[in-house]
Parts: sequence; structure tokens; C-alpha cells
Amino acid sequence: MKTLKNGNRGDWMWPFDARHSGQYTCDTKERARRRNTRRADSVARRCAGACLRIGIYALLLALLPIVRIGAQSAQEWKLPDIPWAFPVRDKVQPVIDVRSGLIHVPDSARSYTQDEIDDLANPPDWFPGEHVPMPKIVQHGSGGAVLGCASCHLGSGLGHPESANLAGVSAAYIMRQLADFKNGARFGEAMPDIAKGLSDDDARQASGWFAGLQPKVWQAVVETDHVPKTFVNQHLMRMPLPGGGDEPIGNRIIELPEDPARAESRDPHSGFVAYVPAGSLAKGKELVTTGGSGKTIACAICHGPSLGGLGEIPMIAGHSPMYIFRQLYYFKDGSRNGSMSALMKGVVAKLSQDDMLAIASYVASLPPHGEESQSAPPSLSSGASQMRGAQ
Repeated sequence: MKTLKNGNRGDWMWPFDARHSGQYTCDTKERARRRNTRRADSVARRCAGACLRIGIYALLLALLPIVRIGAQSAQEWKLPDIPWAFPVRDKVQPVIDVRSGLIHVPDSARSYTQDEIDDLANPPDWFPGEHVPMPKIVQHGSGGAVLGCASCHLGSGLGHPESANLAGVSAAYIMRQLADFKNGARFGEAMPDIAKGLSDDDARQASGWFAGLQPKVWQAVVETDHVPKTFVNQHLMRMPLPGGGDEPIGNRIIELPEDPARAESRDPHSGFVAYVPAGSLAKGKELVTTGGSGKTIACAICHGPSLGGLGEIPMIAGHSPMYIFRQLYYFKDGSRNGSMSALMKGVVAKLSQDDMLAIASYVASLPPHGEESQSAPPSLSSGASQMRGAQ
């Protein structure tokens, strides 16, 4: 019986009379069996090859951070030379106020001496009724380089511009960052040494506690052409220079406490004012919401419509603009190489420092997730009011 070959598909077609009658020759059946066997073998080989390639790619991706970490050790990491974003203590420390005896902050029944406030292993808890009890690791640390978490991140989790705002950030994200600091995938000033001394249980307790705190508006973002002259104190906090007058802001973010004395007391009720160059908010909004005609990627794609985070992708709305700028810079210069950092590489690849400044300014001006109905920023001090009047 004669068979026909399909020149397009390269397979065999049954003659009409055989199909119609339902009778096939033994020879034809054998060819069909062999053809099906070859097809099955071919599919199996292709599937096996695809699985092997996927496995190899996954292994390479998993090894990338290890390779990069090996190429850039913690000893090689250097603080970037951008003083406004990466503060360095001034050699000359002006006296802002003389502090002696017991110190109080508004609305708190507690009191501490300045030495007690500055004890980083036992930070003050001015408002214990505003949160569930602190885990030991948060309030007292665990000895050595492992300080009390609240010494930098405060009893509210909101932190200072030189440290991260952790209030309401997912526990899974915080745990991942601690692991990245610990294994060398992420660099920074103090956190690598702290993370290396953390037990897994302490890391879980601290992450869960900060995740349970309520995010709040913590800084007002003010566009201006001039800012007070400043200095960086012993705690790496930027302060207004007494009697220093003002100066052009240039291409900087200058983030100052609304009340320097309360900031030095680690008062979690006294926020900050972030001064940014005029036009930063409009430029930042364009980049954040549209990607700036391909210059970057719209932030909401990963961080959610209100930039309040999605799963392990962190909340960024309402965080310190100086801190946000630093993280964008770290992603670009390779100081952040954690397992999820690849998501940010394309975001920052084409951004200039001015672009990152604008993005940080706009994101910081947004209400944090869950606070959309709260429009009032922290009460501005007279210094902030004066700066607004100078615009």
C-alpha cells in the first residue's frame, strides 16, 4: 500500500482508503509505532535538556552574589565621598546646649541622664505604653558589637536619617537584610558587625517586633534654595550650626531635626525636616510614577500602588530621603548584592545622582502605607518655618 509524505511537516499521512476502511497494514502500523517512539524520545530529550539548562541558569544566578562578594570584601568597602548623604563626624564639635541632671521630653513620665540616653546597649524607652514590650535584643542588645536596636531605630522604629525606618516593614524583609549583612552581601557602617553577632532567634524577635509597629509621618519635605549651615555630631546626626547663618542648598538633601535637643534625647515623638532643592518633587514624581521615558522603572510595579510594599518588597513611602538616596546609591555601586538586589539593578542603571536625589525626595514626601488619611506632617519648629518663609 502506498503512503504519502507531507513535505511541510515531514511526517506520514495515511491514504484515504485506509483511513476510511479502518484497516492498516502491518507495515504501516510498524512505521507508526517507530515514529511515535522517535517523537517520544525526542520530546524526552528536549525536556531533559531544558531542565538541565534551567538548573544551570539557576545555579549561576545563585552563585552570582557569592562571586561578587568574593570580589569585594568588607575590608575593601569604603564610605562614599558624598558628605551630605554619608555623614562623617566633624572634628570640631560645637556645643549646642549643656545637658546635665535628669532629662525629660514632652508627654513622657520617664527621665534619663544624657549618659543613660547615650548608652547604646540600653537605649531609652520614653513611651513604653505605645508598643508591646521590647524583646531583650531591641532594648539591651546582646553584648559586644550587638547594641540595643532601639538605640538607632528608636522605640518607635522610625529611626534617624542615618539609620533605617523599620516601623511596619515586613519581618521577612528585615530578616533577609540581616542575613545579607551577616554573609557580606550587603555592606554598611555598623550593621555588618551587629548582624554577625546576632543569633537567629534574636533576629526573628527583633524583625517581628519592628514589623508590628505603626508607620507614621516622620519628616516634612521642604523645597528651598537655602539651608542652615550644619555640622555632623558624634552620633552622625546632622545639626544646625549655632550662629552659622545659611548657605545655598546646591544638589543636596539636608535633613535636620525639628528640635535638636529632643533628637539628641532619642525622643520618638520629635521628627525631622528634609530640605531638598527646588523642583525635586516634580522631577521625582515623574521618575517614580512613569519611569521617566525609560530612564528607570515605575516604583509601584514592585513596591505597590501606595509604595507601601508587597510581600518581601519593602515599604518606601515616607522614609527618610537621605536614607533612600543611600540605598539607591548602594544598589548602583554594588554595595548591596543580596539575593533580591538584582531587581533593583535595572532600576538604578541609568540614574544620575541628581535623579536619585529627586526620587528620594518625592518618595519621602508621600504618606507611609496605612497613613493615607493623615495629611499633617510633624509640627515644624521655628527653624523650619523660617526656611519656608525664605523660599
